[in-house]
Amino acid sequence: MASASICVFCGSRSGVDPAYEQAALDLGKTIADENWRLVYGAGDIGLMGSVARATQDAGGETFGVIPTHLLKREVGKTDLTSFIVTENMHERKKVMFMNCDAVVVLPGGAGSLDELFEVLTWRQLGLHDKPIVLLNVNGYWDPLIGLIDHVIDQGFADASLKAYISIAETVPATTSALKAAL
Repeated sequence: MASASICVFCGSRSGVDPAYEQAALDLGKTIADENWRLVYGAGDIGLMGSVARATQDAGGETFGVIPTHLLKREVGKTDLTSFIVTENMHERKKVMFMNCDAVVVLPGGAGSLDELFEVLTWRQLGLHDKPIVLLNVNGYWDPLIGLIDHVIDQGFADASLKAYISIAETVPATTSALKAAL
């Protein structure tokens, strides 16, 4: 049995920089090597598919959660250790979050941002204390980090908002942040 469960939010596309997919592959392998369980959106495309396949290839446990309406669009990966189908996106996010000990956010789009901001808001409100790590591959998240700084600078959040996120540039740095927090 896995020692911890790491929820990975990431794109259902691979993006333009090959470093994004490499980070997903490296993260998936690391999750297995650390005897952690991958919790993710159960898709078999984009960075989602890459992180899951890498975890599986390295012998790791996988826990995927996908809503019915995305089974075809995200190519539901049914060969996972655990494969859960939910009625909607809200239930998907809830099940993923309730079954993890930490969150890592790889590059992604609107869905990944939605997932990040939901868990970040919950953390800000004191609803959990799970670590949240932004894997900032080749500066992908720099504009977001700037936006968070702007929100704080303009008085819409305390500086603690940014303190709830660890920013890591590499998979090894992400691993170190997780180990320090778990």
